[in-house]
Amino acid sequence: MLTAESKEEYYQALLAKNPEYESVFYVGVKTTGVFCRPTCPARKPKFENCEFFETAQQALLASFRPCQRCRPLSHPNQVSELIRTLVNAIETQPEKRWKDRDFQELSIDASTARRQFKKRFGMTFVEYARARRMGLAIKNIREGKSVIETQLDMGYESSSGFRDAFSRIMGSAPTLLGQTTILKASWLDTKLGPMIAIADENALYLLEFVDRRGLEREVERLRKRTKAAILPGITEPIRSIERELHLYFEGKLKHFKTPLCLLGSPFQKRVWDELRKILYGETCSYAEIASCIGNPSAFRAVANANGANQIAIVIPCHRVINTNGELGGYGGGLVRKKWLIHHEHKVD
Repeated sequence: MLTAESKEEYYQALLAKNPEYESVFYVGVKTTGVFCRPTCPARKPKFENCEFFETAQQALLASFRPCQRCRPLSHPNQVSELIRTLVNAIETQPEKRWKDRDFQELSIDASTARRQFKKRFGMTFVEYARARRMGLAIKNIREGKSVIETQLDMGYESSSGFRDAFSRIMGSAPTLLGQTTILKASWLDTKLGPMIAIADENALYLLEFVDRRGLEREVERLRKRTKAAILPGITEPIRSIERELHLYFEGKLKHFKTPLCLLGSPFQKRVWDELRKILYGETCSYAEIASCIGNPSAFRAVANANGANQIAIVIPCHRVINTNGELGGYGGGLVRKKWLIHHEHKVD
């Protein structure tokens, strides 16, 4: 049962079309009989005409029908048909170098493709296609193909042009490929919004909500620390964490088994190990964590280590709250932290 305070909070989020509340609540409009997501572009109802629900199923059971404008039964980050078409085109011919006429043949506006890819993946379509092409080049070279042969296969007439394009992404020339680590990055849709997962073939290095502040700096630090190139792609740890996240949000998984690679100081790793000991459905204070690692006065350092965690949800920094019971901070946003804690309490 929602409190009066929660209803007021949700109504203000509805008025602001706040995307942080996607999938946190749905609103049924008594005057129209429809229910909407928080970001619906339709004219906003009066507070007394709103009924708030935590799930779409609850709204349906209350006899509200889904809004035709915001489509609350579809995934809030559902891939557009344009993106699906272009990604399929890239996978059909990954070595292709795209030109304006290629978009025209697909009846797609190049500027629209650039904008939608930037919003979805944090890179333009051309950058995505180039990274995919270079990923294929890396695979070919590692499998024994010569640099010149790979260059021609990828459509580069000039060896200097190929080297320059390669180095922009890899940070080194193709001939030095054997010294370069490759990490793959993939976009994962979740109930609380899209996340980015970065992993090699053995372990997960990063899992963050894509709208987290400073995410670009986190990724760059990871790249420098591992001396790696980070390219679009899928590895087994990414497939694993995608499956586990789906089960977690469905309330069917409490313990993650995807292998992790933790990059941090010895102190940070001690804190992260302690975080993983917090039981599902429970919370702990920064001071309690500090005591558990044998340094009761280090609660501020614990808070800093908590904030430096790069593997959200799996290393459950969302379960750490202030001593006075307040939520404290969270890199993914306090709305998500509140939802995660509530979700685990409810399932538990």
